[in-house]
Amino acid sequence: MPIKNRNDRVAEFRLGSFLPFRLVVVTDSVYRMFAENYVGSFNLTIPEIRALSVIAEHGTLSPTAVGQHALMDKVKVSRATQSLVAKGLLRQRQDPNDGRSRLLRLTRKGAAVHAKFVSLATRLEAMLFGNLSRADLNALNRILTKITTRLETTGEIDRT
Repeated sequence: MPIKNRNDRVAEFRLGSFLPFRLVVVTDSVYRMFAENYVGSFNLTIPEIRALSVIAEHGTLSPTAVGQHALMDKVKVSRATQSLVAKGLLRQRQDPNDGRSRLLRLTRKGAAVHAKFVSLATRLEAMLFGNLSRADLNALNRILTKITTRLETTGEIDRT
């Protein structure tokens, strides 16, 4: 099979079938669906939900660790966690090992909100993927893991 020249590739290119574009469209749509439900149900932003969930999963964490687990930059983590503290969902204290840092943990109210969030999130997940078989879901997870690993090895995802 002859190698196509640049002009042939350009002429045949269709944005609607370009896989990275399709991933962006799906991601944006899912993000909007979840964001609308979280704001409507909990008055929380996606970054706040991500921070709350990471702390619920891992326990007491520094803001740096929250950012690493949630793949969020320092500014986004700072805004989200400050808002969660102001809403009474997180408690912060000085890190005894590092006087310049602080540690964050869930309050009882934060744990209760997180439990309600998990219920909503699992319902949304079931709605979103309800028409996929177990084999489809397993394949999707494998493929997403491969893409994530590839992005990590090329430096496009930075977990530090």
